[in-house]
Amino acid sequence: MNLLATTSTAAVLSYALLSTVYKSVQTLYALPTDVSLLSENGVDAGALPSVDVIVPCFNEDPRTLSACLESLANQDYAGTLQVYVVDDGSGNINAVAPVHDTYADDQRFSFVLLPKNVGKRKAQIAAIRRSSGELVLNVDSDTILTRDVITKLARKMQNPAIGAAMGQLTASNRSDTWLTRLIDMEYWLACNEERAAQARFGAVMCCCGPCAMYRRTALLLLLDQYETQLFRGKPSDFGEDRHLTILMLKAGFRTEYVPDAIAATVVPDSLRPYLRQQLRWARSTFRDTLLALRLLSGLDRYLTLDVVGQNLGPLLLALSLLTGIAQLAFTATVPWGTCLLIALMTIVRCSVAAFRARQLRFLGFSLHTLINLFLLLPVKAYALCTLSNSDWLSRKAANAPNGGEKHVVIRSPIAVPSTTGASEFCGSIGRADLSRDPSRLVTSDSACSGK
Repeated sequence: MNLLATTSTAAVLSYALLSTVYKSVQTLYALPTDVSLLSENGVDAGALPSVDVIVPCFNEDPRTLSACLESLANQDYAGTLQVYVVDDGSGNINAVAPVHDTYADDQRFSFVLLPKNVGKRKAQIAAIRRSSGELVLNVDSDTILTRDVITKLARKMQNPAIGAAMGQLTASNRSDTWLTRLIDMEYWLACNEERAAQARFGAVMCCCGPCAMYRRTALLLLLDQYETQLFRGKPSDFGEDRHLTILMLKAGFRTEYVPDAIAATVVPDSLRPYLRQQLRWARSTFRDTLLALRLLSGLDRYLTLDVVGQNLGPLLLALSLLTGIAQLAFTATVPWGTCLLIALMTIVRCSVAAFRARQLRFLGFSLHTLINLFLLLPVKAYALCTLSNSDWLSRKAANAPNGGEKHVVIRSPIAVPSTTGASEFCGSIGRADLSRDPSRLVTSDSACSGK
């Protein structure tokens, strides 16, 4: 056996051993239990905390935004609920204005219009600093919540030791393409294996952005750190959900997963946007894993295995793939041992997932192995080499309204106090309907200036 074959075999055997131990323990800990820190039975509805829902929007499709806001309006939450829709300097403000008008008479809805795009993180903060609810729920503008999501998350958060909790994510456009079907299964595995196992120890490492609830008292303590995150001296503007979760854990709070709080979000339906998303997520993961390493000594040993499995595992798999390809290229021999072992592990994992989910479609998740080997591993390698790049690689700014389009002006926007004590306005884009109740509309540059 030559050097390449030996290296490939050693790498894939090491990967197989690590992955088998990691996934076996993960599956064991991910199994549901009847033990809860706080019983949800007999909870006094009147004691439910007040909740502020933050929905940042940037060039969102009006139909998608409408579906999101409708799901929020239909929540059956018995406590006090306020929704803050933050338009982050969208170029399609006139297109989404009819969606805003639908909720102009709903006292639960307020709208914050930022005059220019400042990023999702600052858009969230602009609303957080204006709201006052005991709990804050961050919701992406392309996400639809089932009617009981806020109730179930708020009940979980009644334990004061919990700083954040997330619901289970599904793909709302699952049936669109073969890729959306794969991503939906990927989300199920990420939630019901990875997050569920981490939640056993109160340490979910990333409360995902589409549906994550935070305790305000904890959030306010961390808000400045959250807003001013730097990486290599440069502002870090993406991966806000993972970073905020790590900050919660650093502050000593538990982070939880609530599997029956279901949120459906739009996922990429073609490879190019999917790979861009994965590149951004990979950079965020690598950055915050460095921060999370300091936490491991104070957490259960499983979390150390989790970090090792998620980071060392792909490196071993990449090494076995590269040496296998080199073996094929230089010696014209196929690394059958490597191929068969990877195929066997894929079949076992998909079979276990199909059994746990009670859905045969998970056998088709085997296709994801090819995507992982030949697309995601190179993307992760590129992400590791370009960690300082903070490009969102996502939705680009839409064209601003041209001179031929009708421009609606808010008659009575709320003034935002300036540092000099005078009142100042920043922008006047809006719609006439909200001028009937200007207390629910804010035009502000506070997020732009970092105040």
